[in-house]
Amino acid sequence: MMERILITNDDGFESPGIRALVRAFRKEAEVILVAPQEERSCSSHSITARNPLRVREVEVEGVRGYAVDGTPADTVILGLNLFPDIDFVVSGINRGPNLGFDVFYSGTVAASLEAAMSGIPALAVSLVLNGHENYDLAAEIAVEVWKTFRDILRGSGTLC
Repeated sequence: MMERILITNDDGFESPGIRALVRAFRKEAEVILVAPQEERSCSSHSITARNPLRVREVEVEGVRGYAVDGTPADTVILGLNLFPDIDFVVSGINRGPNLGFDVFYSGTVAASLEAAMSGIPALAVSLVLNGHENYDLAAEIAVEVWKTFRDILRGSGTLC
């Protein structure tokens, strides 16, 4: 049975980083895309509580998914409620680093934390550009990290 991976980010569903992740992961798993409608960088772990979320169906790299007018944490909450059998969450690829105190403000990291708080293993992926926008390479490395993590979990049942 193919594993189901929820992909999200904080740069919006049309960003080059999320497109690269979808291309890379769709070869290995069933990809579910639920991402912000537009860029929500530095949104930290905020959620939408007083307004209804608007959701529309979109297609990214041949994968059908949903664009949400909420935060990255909102997209994970929504995705896990719509698809309760998600095996893993990948957030990114963030445009720029998430290092040091940046992790406290990062929507990319917050999406992964939201998944982890729901008991779903997750990975946040960032890319330092410096003029080299190789999102495809970063996505392939993310796939390898996921495979390693998956194999560890399958082998022992836990990471500890």
